[in-house]
Amino acid sequence: MSGVSISVTIQDRAVQDAFRTLAFRMGNTQPVMAAIGTELVASTHMRFVTQTDPEGNAWQALNTAYAATKRNTRILTESGGLRDSINSQAGQDVVHVGTSKIYARVHQEGAAIVPKNASALVFFIGGDLVKAKSVTLPARRYLGISAEDETSIAEIVFGFVERYLPR
Repeated sequence: MSGVSISVTIQDRAVQDAFRTLAFRMGNTQPVMAAIGTELVASTHMRFVTQTDPEGNAWQALNTAYAATKRNTRILTESGGLRDSINSQAGQDVVHVGTSKIYARVHQEGAAIVPKNASALVFFIGGDLVKAKSVTLPARRYLGISAEDETSIAEIVFGFVERYLPR
């Protein structure tokens, strides 16, 4: 994923111990990681609906002149391409969640856009010609692990433990 992805280490000791036990019993824990990835992709998709970051904070509102020209009122969802590109790739003891969209990092982390070969950026917004030395796009974090995600990850791991470890 050349766009943007996240890396998280589970700190919960009980979940770590359960995962180690699963790794010993199952041998191949990729199905566990794939299930976690599927859950995290679904959670990330919901952030585009709620327009909030992983901590539940609302994304910064759009520039009003720009918002007036959009086809819809959703932030980061002009076409749905960014949202729909979120995917997961599961390995033996890792899952990557992210997107390969080239513009993804700018929206996740924010950025100052400056002209490369001119003295100003020139663009139309709301029907008006705008010239600016720079434009700042705020970070609108959609990738990340929420408290609900942590609970879901634990439930997935413990669910696999129940299925694969006889009592």
